[in-house]
Amino acid sequence: MSDIASVSIARPLEEVAKEIGRSFEEYGFAVIRDHGIPQDLIDRAEELSKAFFALPDDVKKAYQIPGGGGARGYTPFGTEKAKDAQVHDLKEFWHVGRELPEGHPLSKYMADNVWPEEVSGFRETFNELYNAFEVAGGRVLEAIAIHLGLRRDFFAPTVEDGNSVMRLLRYPPLEGAEAEGAIRAAAHGDINTITLLLGAEEAGLELLTADDEWLAIAPPPGALVVNIGDMLDRLTNHKLRSTTHRVVNPRGEAAYRARYSMPFFLHFRPDYIIETLPSCIDSEDPSGHPEPISSHDYLMERLREINLA
Repeated sequence: MSDIASVSIARPLEEVAKEIGRSFEEYGFAVIRDHGIPQDLIDRAEELSKAFFALPDDVKKAYQIPGGGGARGYTPFGTEKAKDAQVHDLKEFWHVGRELPEGHPLSKYMADNVWPEEVSGFRETFNELYNAFEVAGGRVLEAIAIHLGLRRDFFAPTVEDGNSVMRLLRYPPLEGAEAEGAIRAAAHGDINTITLLLGAEEAGLELLTADDEWLAIAPPPGALVVNIGDMLDRLTNHKLRSTTHRVVNPRGEAAYRARYSMPFFLHFRPDYIIETLPSCIDSEDPSGHPEPISSHDYLMERLREINLA
């Protein structure tokens, strides 16, 4: 097998689409450099994320929304668990979603954001980062469209006003001999279209290869790790792979530090029908592909499996 692609999307996408697509077909992952999200914005966001998680537990828990399934605001430790996992993941997180104007037809699918009053500049910074993630994600989707032989802008209307979610994530420091190599987030696949991850240069992210071996991903500082989610896997009839991945605690000194990261789960519009692309239907098995389903119905089905709906 070739290596996971590490590609600059500052280059013309026609030059890199084949390499990105090949990596998504083989691994379901690619490393994206020169993604256009300003480093000073990333640095500011990381500082504010740490400031929020440093607040007392009772202050953070005031932003937990009962019955909200963690879609917005704060989710404390021991809430989310991977599908089929026996134990809950060792993490706490905060979700920022799309801000829709009053009366928008898709607002029934998306809860309002909540914002912590205790952290100055939080709302402005994370709305700015959300928008920057969306632009970078749109560019990756253009490369995927080129790779699949679709119109370059094929995905633009499918994700416009999509139910994308940005997660600020903190894995607490672990203690004791068992900390080294402990599983921090159990093996799972992502539900959404594509995921863009900032903060993966801290060792620990691993994907499961087609040969059933765990492969560590070590991007250069500031790069994005992008992976295919189940929705895009379904749309392409498994041509682009949604790969099982996990987060393990590193060895050595880093095992005893907290870990922070910021994944952006880019979603289709809730009313988009995920129906296998004609070019991804196998002519020798024309009925061998998933049934059409709306993006929202698929999301709800999957959230119930992981204890969030």
